[in-house]
Amino acid sequence: MSYRLMKGNDALAEAAVRAGCRFFGGYPITPQSEILEYLSSRLPEVGGTFLQAESELSGINMVYGAAAAGFRAMTSSSGPGFSLLQEGISYIASAELPAVIVDVQRYGSGLGDIFQAQSDYHQATRGGGHGDYRMLVFAPSSVQESVDLMGLAFDKAEQYRNPCLILSDASIAQMMEPVKLPEMQEVDPDKPWAAKGKNGGDFKRITSTMYYIEDFDGYIKAKFDSMAAAEQRWENVEVEDADIVLVAYGISSRICKEAVAIARSRGIRLGLLRPITLWPFPTNAFKEVNSEVKAYLTVELSALPKLEDDVKIACEMKTPVKHFLGGANIPESSAIVEEAVSILNSREEVSWLKN
Repeated sequence: MSYRLMKGNDALAEAAVRAGCRFFGGYPITPQSEILEYLSSRLPEVGGTFLQAESELSGINMVYGAAAAGFRAMTSSSGPGFSLLQEGISYIASAELPAVIVDVQRYGSGLGDIFQAQSDYHQATRGGGHGDYRMLVFAPSSVQESVDLMGLAFDKAEQYRNPCLILSDASIAQMMEPVKLPEMQEVDPDKPWAAKGKNGGDFKRITSTMYYIEDFDGYIKAKFDSMAAAEQRWENVEVEDADIVLVAYGISSRICKEAVAIARSRGIRLGLLRPITLWPFPTNAFKEVNSEVKAYLTVELSALPKLEDDVKIACEMKTPVKHFLGGANIPESSAIVEEAVSILNSREEVSWLKN
């Protein structure tokens, strides 16, 4: 299997096709529009269907219909478009249908602008902000990982009959890197739960499961509890003896890896915890961290801290959690190291004053 040089959005779209996706309905918005452009020609080549909807609202409901018929279906958006998808996503989750959604995050307050950022964290990880559901949220840090996680997202969506989200960002979406693509996968849409017309067969009900499952409260909690326990994914770098542990995902984590290398070369014990799943948040990863760690430092491309909240919960507020906010600008690794050193110095000063 040879490498191909591909833009992040194009590679992600090709990975979806190779994972068996045969329907896409969506609407263009920067910085994810190349996904639509790529699939508009690629899906017909494999017998799939591409539809540019008149809005994100239409696109997500088209995905609902295709998923109900048993097909692997997806949509993609960004920023305000992602907000418009939320009601449709909640319907898909309520009906327990598999689908994959891609959100290429952008920057700003409210509607925002097209710069790279990580501004959609809360909406992505809190079930859209309404309803009793969650999505598995995968956060790639490279073009290759975008490819790898796409196939996993479709598999997990079908395993749990639940929508899954790939949370990318403008940097990864627009950069070009060499990737290895998986083999083509053919997926039979004739699922036991899919609507195919009765034709003398069993009755299929595609509606909110709360209307016909007994003890729905217990059922739905058990479902998401099992997902939270089984699907945590992360990468830890030099955390076993770290005095300060950076926590970052996506493009931010790549700068943090460089920061760790720089710090270690200077004798500073810096580490990195990189969540690959943002929901479920990888609380188990914190068990691998030095028990005497002095602080966590989240590194986020946003104007307001978001990831910081989940880190505080994961460490049970037993360790100080600080944040380093890059805003719309990807921070220099040297600046992250300087911030870590500043935290260490302030901690040592406090310790000296107490003694």
